[in-house]
Amino acid sequence: MKSKKIFANKKVILVCLIVLFLVGFGCVMVYSASCYSANYHYGNEFFFLFKQIFGVVLGLCFLIFFSFVDYHILKKFKYIILAVCVVMLALVFVPGIGMQSYGANRWISLFGISIQPSEVTKFALVLFLASFLSENYDKIKSLKGLFPPLCVAGILCVLVIIEPSMSVTMCLAFVTFFMLVIGGMTKKHTLLFSGLAASCVPILILSEPYRMKRLFAFLNPWASPQGEGFQLIQSLYGLGNGGLFGVGIFNSRQKYLFLPFAESDFIFSVIGEECGLFGSVCLMCIYAILVFLLFKIGLNAKDRFGCLLSCGVGLVIGVQTLLNIAVVTGSIPPTGLPLPFISSGGTSVAVFMAAIGVCLNISKQSKM
Repeated sequence: MKSKKIFANKKVILVCLIVLFLVGFGCVMVYSASCYSANYHYGNEFFFLFKQIFGVVLGLCFLIFFSFVDYHILKKFKYIILAVCVVMLALVFVPGIGMQSYGANRWISLFGISIQPSEVTKFALVLFLASFLSENYDKIKSLKGLFPPLCVAGILCVLVIIEPSMSVTMCLAFVTFFMLVIGGMTKKHTLLFSGLAASCVPILILSEPYRMKRLFAFLNPWASPQGEGFQLIQSLYGLGNGGLFGVGIFNSRQKYLFLPFAESDFIFSVIGEECGLFGSVCLMCIYAILVFLLFKIGLNAKDRFGCLLSCGVGLVIGVQTLLNIAVVTGSIPPTGLPLPFISSGGTSVAVFMAAIGVCLNISKQSKM
């Protein structure tokens, strides 16, 4: 028993070290990717770095706080948290509160601080699903029992897709699907919803002209090298320029206004250029280890709720990381989604660190 407890403590320490490394490395890469554009647009090369450091410090406070708060308390507030997320998702369309950027309403401004509600929504959905599935294990074997979680996930997906943000919608959908599978959904329903989800993708793409343009740019970016294909081409230039071991930290060429959103959605391209294939693969392995550890924490949780909650957090990190890297490498059509813990974005890094804090508390109360 004592050896198991030591192993559990090592697991917690390793999770903490990985997260601290990722956010620290993220600050370095955010500065590297944004220093030129920040100085060009804002007259301050540290503009994005300061915002990222603020998010990391806030996230560290959240991580410590939630690591000491019994995760069962969150279960009692799941409906309130969901309601707050729904309200925030609706507020992005309210003039004076919602903030529009590049034709998308994804942020709200409260007391001078910008917040991206969809980042909070991912984990609010995980909390709800973990709670519902842990309490209704037998009911979800039927289609009727699956209706409540699918209804909640559907409402959140609709609110996110009309922002519009197809990337976050895909993340929510994937996480919901995998959590239902882990929670005990039958094979018959798994196949049914897989088919329905696959049929919805072309409908969503056809419903918006800009998505069609992105699809064509993905299929042949060289058809419009100065248009829709520009970002993907520049991303591939960066990855190709990195070679095996990269050009060195702070030496990226693509960050000089060639690659749009170099500090946020496409920061992995800058990482690939500066750290090379070797550094990129190492980073992916670190993410894989983190997700594995979160699943291990879930499997050793003292109850079903803790298990699903920790696995759900691991799913969000894993799915979002894979989607981001797939976009940057041209494996799927371009869509905006930050790289967890690393991409520029205070809300994202703070919320992800808070979720890690919850997982640490689950580990503290584990049966090991």
